[in-house]
Parts: sequence; C-alpha cells; structure tokens
Amino acid sequence: MTLIIITIVLIGYVLIATSSMTKINKAAAAIFVGTVGWVLYVSYGTDFVMSQHAEEYAYFLNGTHPTSLSVKQYISQNIFLKHVGKGAEIVLFLLATMSIVEILNNNGCFDFFKQLMRTRQSKKLLWIMSSLTFLLSANLDNLTTTVMMLVLMREIIPSRSQRMIYGSAIVLAANCGGALTVIGDPVGLLLWNCGAVTATNFSASLAIPCLVSWLLPTWWISKGLPRGIDSQWTSMPYRGDETNLKVWQRFVMLIVGIGGLWFIPSFRAITELSPFLGALCVLSVLWIVNEIFNRKLMNVDQMIQRRTPRVMQYGIIQLMLFVMGIMLAVGVAQETGAVDWVVHLCNEYIYNVWVWGAVAATTSSVLDTFATSSSFIALYPDLPPNDIYWKIVAYSSAMGGNILLLGSTSGLALIKMERIHVGWFFKKTGVATIVSWLMGMLSLWLIG
Repeated sequence: MTLIIITIVLIGYVLIATSSMTKINKAAAAIFVGTVGWVLYVSYGTDFVMSQHAEEYAYFLNGTHPTSLSVKQYISQNIFLKHVGKGAEIVLFLLATMSIVEILNNNGCFDFFKQLMRTRQSKKLLWIMSSLTFLLSANLDNLTTTVMMLVLMREIIPSRSQRMIYGSAIVLAANCGGALTVIGDPVGLLLWNCGAVTATNFSASLAIPCLVSWLLPTWWISKGLPRGIDSQWTSMPYRGDETNLKVWQRFVMLIVGIGGLWFIPSFRAITELSPFLGALCVLSVLWIVNEIFNRKLMNVDQMIQRRTPRVMQYGIIQLMLFVMGIMLAVGVAQETGAVDWVVHLCNEYIYNVWVWGAVAATTSSVLDTFATSSSFIALYPDLPPNDIYWKIVAYSSAMGGNILLLGSTSGLALIKMERIHVGWFFKKTGVATIVSWLMGMLSLWLIG
C-alpha cells in the first residue's frame, strides 16, 4: 500500500508539472492526490500505525482492546488533523491577505501606485513598475501582487507586445520579492509556521540573493527597450469617482492594510500564535475602517464594487485548494514511512545542501514551487531553526519558478492574461535568470 500511495503522489506531481499541456487544473490534481492518499492510508491504518506510531497508539488505547474503529479514531485525532492544521494555517493566511487586497482595491487605494507610474520613458516605467511589485510582493502574497500589477499594466500599456515584456518583469519582481519575506510566499509562510525560520533571520539571509535575482534580469530586460513607450493615462479622480472616498481616506486605508501586514512578524514574536491570526486581526481592523468610511453609502445602498479580474477572484481560491492538497499529499507520504527511507538513502549517497538547492531549482522550473519546496522541507523536518538548508530550498524553489514560468503561480497568471509562450520567455530572460540564481547561491554560501 505504501508503494501505491507514493505512486499516486508521483502521478499527481507529473499532472501538476504538465498542467499547461494536459489542461488539468493543478489544484484539482493536488486535491485528488491528497484525499485519495489519506483514504488508502486509513484502509490499511493498522499496519501504518503499528509501524510508525506503535508507542503513541498504545498510550492512546490506555489499556483497552485495539479495534479497527480505535485505529481510525487515532488516525483522525492524532495524525490526520496535524497535517490539516498545517495546511489550514497557510490557507487562512492567504484568505485574510486576499480579503485585505479586495477591500483596498474596491476603495481605489491602489490608484496611488498607478499615479507613480506616470511616464513615457520605457526604462523608467519598467523600473518603477518592477520596484513597486517587488516591495508589494514582500508584504502580500506574490500571486495577488502579480495580478494586481498586471491589471494596472493593462490599463497603462495598450500594446500586447510591450505588455509581454513588462509583464515578464512584473513576474520576476513578484517572485523575488515574495521570496524575501516569510509572508510574501507560501513557502516562507510554511517554514515560519513550523518554526524552521525566524522572520528577521530569513529576510536578512535572502536579502542579497533576492535583490540579485531581481535586479540582474530586470536590467537585462531594460537593455532591449526603446527610448519611449506608448502609454495611456487618466488623472486620478479626487472626488466623485466610483469609490466616493476622499484621498486621505484612501491613504488611511492603504496604511492600515499594508502597514498592518508589516506588524504580523512582531505579532507572532509577541504572542507565539500562528501568523494567520495576525492577518485576520489586520483584516478586521481594515474592515471596520471600511464600514466607517462608507457608512453613508451603505445606508443608501450606493456602494459600487470595482470589477476584479477573474484570474484574481479564482486564482487565489485555486491556490488555497492547491496548498491544502499538497500539504495532505506530503503528509500522507511522510506517514507511510517512505520519506524516511528516501532521507536514509540520500544521507548515504548524495547529502549536500547545495546539491539539494540545484535539484530544487531544476524541479521547480517545471513543477510548482510550493509542491517542490514542501517536498524538500518534509525530508529533514528536525533540522535546527534558521539552518542554511531551509533558506537554500526556499530561495532555489522560488528562483526555479522564474526560469520557465511554469513552476510559478504568478507565471501562470501572466501566461493566461497575455498568452505568453514559455519559449519566448526563456529566450528573453532565461539566461539572466539562471546566472542571477547562481550568483544568489554564491552570496548565500559566502554569508554562510
């Protein structure tokens, strides 16, 4: 049964890696693998429990006679819920941050960023757009940031050929900025939740690698830009627009939303509670401010919702389902004992953190970055906090997703919105991305 479960997990990974060709949604594949794996695990629950949790199960029985029902109860209460909880922490955090973005977007708070990009100089626009993306993705999840910036880009740049270039820079900046912090990417959030890293140490170690991986490819893209760019602009309405909020009200809401997310690492350090609770606290405060500012409009039913693109509405939902499916799939693989066997084999022949980094980057270029990193994280769960292994896996997985777009949810969003071909993207940025990743790994090695 262990062989069957692992085979199903591997087939699921293949479906995820080939989702662009098979047109099978990777979230559906992940959920299928995670659920079927646990059903099969429970079917042979006695064998798995006695081989992996014999002492804990004996304590659970407390002298009573073991039955098939008691085995299922033990699995449900002591094994299964542990892995569900790990996935739920990330899903709830993504749900909270997505809701924050929805509130800010509906009130026109992101119009400030659009005004910052008022220029017809192509290189200047590229660097402003890329810098904003990098900074925002370090505080929001990278998929939300990517979609938001792509929507702004479509309003500014009418030419699809130019949008393809600027969209590529946005994806690179979003993935690099997301990898910089523990709240900018589900991988960092997973490491932070399980106590593998601390927020300050993680960001300090990855600052130079992430900056290098962002700046070098962006500079490479800027070299091929013309002097000017065709762009279209509308002045930011200060009164009477669809949000009906004054500029200072929008600015207050933006500070509450984005500034509140900056406080989450401090919230975790002070309370030792899961970060998703801090994100929900920020959401609740922003929600109350939204109710206060819009109370008159709500009373007369004049609230107008800005249109949110479908990829943003459903992209985050699919990401949450995908994260839960992967967490369940990795969890059931761990509980079968197969992961321990792989670790023993690797320790005997190929254990080297830098080799693992290269494998992680290569794998995540075609497989999803979260699926790749969570699998590598499951190999060595007992390493000490802030070990170099965690940072190498997180960094290499994120940068591997920049090579072909296929391994990155942000990249897939760009493919859907601008119909970009993988070959074109690799031709434009592939070499620079690989070189910047190697330079980042070198800086990690020097930092040690």
